[in-house]
Amino acid sequence: MKLLEQVTSGRSPAPRRVMLYGTHGIGKSTFASSAPKPVFVQTEDGLGEIDCDKFPLTTSLDQAMTALSELYTDKHPYRTIVVDSLDWLERLIWAEVCRKRNVESIEDIGYAKGYVFALTQWREFLEGLSALRNVKGMMVVLIAHARIERFENPETESYDRYVPRLHRLASQVLQEWCDEVLFATFKVYTKQTDEGFNRKRTQGIGTGERIIRTVERPAHVAKNRLNLPEEMPLDWDAYSQHLTNGSSPPPQGGRNKGVK
Repeated sequence: MKLLEQVTSGRSPAPRRVMLYGTHGIGKSTFASSAPKPVFVQTEDGLGEIDCDKFPLTTSLDQAMTALSELYTDKHPYRTIVVDSLDWLERLIWAEVCRKRNVESIEDIGYAKGYVFALTQWREFLEGLSALRNVKGMMVVLIAHARIERFENPETESYDRYVPRLHRLASQVLQEWCDEVLFATFKVYTKQTDEGFNRKRTQGIGTGERIIRTVERPAHVAKNRLNLPEEMPLDWDAYSQHLTNGSSPPPQGGRNKGVK
């Protein structure tokens, strides 16, 4: 059949590929636990206070790949796979690179090539997630912590911004793969007070309100393909309202006992 005969039109909704990153303890895992029938691949020990289904703590990349393989080949009720967290998975990937290269540290591989070699393992892991999404119809939620980096913007002076706590090369690959990259943070207001002598003091005021930023701004990286509001509550139901029919399993009502 010719390629022209295979051209399709219209939208083709599919299960979402979501990365949620933010500061520790803000509620990233709680957000993911409210997704439709989730199962966690936990690479860090921090789900004890959340009522969720999870694989045993993953201590090697091979164990993480085995979890993906069993979700692909075996029958199960799960509709969402959650990786918690990417930055701890990256350590397992680095350890695998070191094992294959027979070095103690990824830094021992000259010219920063170790991080390039790690992309092979990252792509294999993403291929496994893609198979679960495309064949098994599972949504993918990837959780990461945040760090502050200095961004060298060629159009302005350099400035700091929040990014996922991953090596730059891996972060680029993961962000491109995901449909949404969401930044979880606390809502902060500022208040200026006049101290006299033409001096003003700016004070940050927090209410404890947790929000998601969905669009990239100088202070953080983010993206979305759903035309989401620029700011949303850090709540699964608020996000799922914007999913189109067929783009994910319908919301089931989460189990979010505890906050991480």
